[in-house]
Amino acid sequence: MPVPMLDLKAQYQTVKDEVLTRMMSVIERQHFIMGSEIAEFEKAIAELSHVRNAVSCASGTDAILLPVRALNLVPGDEVIAPAFTFFATAGAIHNGGGKPVFVDIDAGTFNVDPDAIARAITPRTRAIVVVDLYGQMAALERILPLAEEHGIAVIEDGAQAIGARRKINGTWRMAGELPTVGTFSFFPSKNLGGWGDGGMMTTQDDALAERLKRLRLHGGAKQYHHEEVGLNSRLDTLQAAILLAKLPHLAGWSAGRRARAARYDEAFAGFAPVRIPLTDPANEHIFHQYTVRVERRDELRTFLQGRGIGCMVYYPIALHLQPCFADLGYRMGSLPVTEQAMEEVISLPIYPELTDAQQDEVIGAVREFYG
Repeated sequence: MPVPMLDLKAQYQTVKDEVLTRMMSVIERQHFIMGSEIAEFEKAIAELSHVRNAVSCASGTDAILLPVRALNLVPGDEVIAPAFTFFATAGAIHNGGGKPVFVDIDAGTFNVDPDAIARAITPRTRAIVVVDLYGQMAALERILPLAEEHGIAVIEDGAQAIGARRKINGTWRMAGELPTVGTFSFFPSKNLGGWGDGGMMTTQDDALAERLKRLRLHGGAKQYHHEEVGLNSRLDTLQAAILLAKLPHLAGWSAGRRARAARYDEAFAGFAPVRIPLTDPANEHIFHQYTVRVERRDELRTFLQGRGIGCMVYYPIALHLQPCFADLGYRMGSLPVTEQAMEEVISLPIYPELTDAQQDEVIGAVREFYG
């Protein structure tokens, strides 16, 4: 039985009428740029994330780039980030004028190691980009005090973690709630995905929110008046309409992902060739990916693909080893925990529409491969 890595067609069937109704409202009005759905969606994400302000933009990449631009970096300014994440995290730092400083991860959660951040801070450090990898939040309660002590900003890359939360000092805190700026992506494969690119920035700082709004509109709050040079980074009204139709389903979809993760956990518990992912006890994980560590990873991937079973490696080459960052001086051995992860991880299909029969097919194939 073929099992896709993600089945967006199955999701579409569950929300088709709601999405098309929302889209047709925009089409009938012909208000495709900064229509009323933009403000409505921003308000909804602000409420979800427990923040005062949410500012939409054209992509998850721009959602990181614009806050980096707002730092007013000068050559030599450093921005710390984990090396084990998608390229956009570091690309936005570079394109925003910063020098990426890559640090290692926690072996259990795959999230950035706060101790590694502490060791990397220098007088040139201007910000820390924290990634909530695979759908669970990083240890912000350890990272935010470091940033405050040194007077630097924290950008939380929550592209894979919208709706995730973490219990800090006895209180549930949402992804995007606590940092200087939180960022989200609405790429189609995300837990809340549009039908194209889209992004969002969250912040409790009203003045910063106004600046981010300017930066996404060529640097001007008023048409043809430009206080600074910004970008053309608007979320399309059609995308906002689609996302508004999907948003009420997000909590249920996240619960469905957790149920399927629990089923994988049970199936692979005590199975030596497969190490199930660790969920930090403080976190409510939304499982954007279900990522295990395995022996003979590349052989397993080939075997599963031959069976028509979707699987992906996130990420086979860590950022500090990418050719475009060779001038930073990192080598194999620089970040050993990250490097071990990139040799061992594989992500298995996980989405709300995944059936028990499909999941059993995945589990059976993995067990068969290891005999």
